[in-house]
Amino acid sequence: MKKGFIVAMLIMASIVTFACSHTPTAKQEVVKEVEPVTQMTKDMFQKSIADLANTKKWQFKGDLPAIIDFYADWCGPCRQVAPILKELAKEFNGKIRVYKVNVDKEKELAAALGIQSLPTVVFIPMKGQPQTMVGSADKATYKKNIETILLKKK
Repeated sequence: MKKGFIVAMLIMASIVTFACSHTPTAKQEVVKEVEPVTQMTKDMFQKSIADLANTKKWQFKGDLPAIIDFYADWCGPCRQVAPILKELAKEFNGKIRVYKVNVDKEKELAAALGIQSLPTVVFIPMKGQPQTMVGSADKATYKKNIETILLKKK
C-alpha cells in the first residue's frame, strides 16, 4: 500500500514537473505577427501619403509605393478584395505598403479623394500620379498592377 502511494506520488510529481517546465516564463517574449495591412486615418494620410489640401499637385510623402483600399464593412465585393490585398502585402513585404480606409469612418478623406464607388483601390507609385481601380478583381490583376504601376516591371 505504501509502495503504491509512493509510486502514485512520484507519477504526479513527474506530471506536474513536466507540465510546469513547458509553460512560458515571464522572460519569454510572445512573438506577435505584424499585420501586413494598416488601417489608415485622415491624419495618417496627411503624414504618410500626401497633403489633402493640395491633391491637384500630387506630392507623395511615402518611403515605399503604396496601395490604399477604400472599403466599407457592409460591402460584399470589399470583403472579397481584403484577403487578396492581405496576401499581396505579405508577398511584397518591404517593397510596398498596403493601407485600408473605412469610408464610413473616414468620410472626409474619401470625399477629398473623390471616392464614389466601392471597393476603390488606389495605386500610388513613388513618382507620378496615383492610379485608381474601381471594383473587385482577382489576385492576378492586383499583382500585375503592383508590378507595372508600383514596381515598374513590364
